[in-house]
Amino acid sequence: MEKVKGATGRRKTSSARVRLTPGTGKITVNKRDAKAYFQTDILMMIIRQPLNVTESLNKFDITALVSGGGLSGQAGALRHGISRALLNLDEAFKSPLRKAGFLTRDPRMRERKKYGQKGARKRFQFSKR
Repeated sequence: MEKVKGATGRRKTSSARVRLTPGTGKITVNKRDAKAYFQTDILMMIIRQPLNVTESLNKFDITALVSGGGLSGQAGALRHGISRALLNLDEAFKSPLRKAGFLTRDPRMRERKKYGQKGARKRFQFSKR
């Protein structure tokens, strides 16, 4: 019997739906290889962090659908989703994942742009005369 565990991860405005199946460590994101989707090594490292912490790097195949935001937010959402799916699979993973901070949803969001200003914080140049 094949164990399939799924979870949702979020970061900034991105969300990731993750499915874990027993396998060889293949990661697929939006029907593409993860290395092709997230081209930088740093983003790939972020995705693999929960697997490294739980020492299950080559034990599961990961299929994910990510949407919203940019690549950095999507990688963070995917990390959060993988962590939650691992937790659903085995309760023993809770302590190392919690200690590493992967189960906590990162609440930091983009600050909105205010009217009469150039951005969220930046103002137009002030002229006295």
